[in-house]
Amino acid sequence: MQARKLTRTIEILHVEDSPDDVELTLEGLKDSSLPYNLTALPDGVEALAFLRKQREYAGAPDPDIILLDLNLPKMDGRQVLEEIKTDEALKHIPVVVLTTSQAEEDILKSYQLHANCYITKPVELDQFFAAINSIEDFWLHQAQLPCGGA
Repeated sequence: MQARKLTRTIEILHVEDSPDDVELTLEGLKDSSLPYNLTALPDGVEALAFLRKQREYAGAPDPDIILLDLNLPKMDGRQVLEEIKTDEALKHIPVVVLTTSQAEEDILKSYQLHANCYITKPVELDQFFAAINSIEDFWLHQAQLPCGGA
C-alpha cells in the first residue's frame, strides 16, 4: 500500500504531563515527512478546554489525532478518554493512548472507553522513537483520518 501525500498540516494534540516525554515525542517526529503541528497540554482539564474551544482556546485547531497519557493531574486520561468518546462533536477523533502503564486493567478499560490504540511507552530511547514512528506511519500515512480528509 502506498502512503498518501498530505496537502495540509496535521494537527496533533499531545496530552502529557511530562515535559521530557513531550520533547522525546517531538524528537521522534523531527524527521517526519509530514507537515504537522503538535500542541502539548499537561492535564485533562486543559485538554478538554482545548477540544471544546473554551477560554483561551477559542481559536484552537481541531486535532486530527490525540496522543493521550493515562496518568495526568487534575483529570486523568481515562476520564478524558470517556469525555471525548461520549461527546458527539469529539468522538470521531482517533485517540492513541500512549502511557507507561502495562496493567491489563488499564488496557481493557481504555478499549472499553473506545480508545483507538493502546501503546505502552518503551523505556529505551530507540524503542520510544520506534513507537512514535509507528504511530506516525500507521495513523498519519496509512489510516484515513476523519478530520478534514487527511
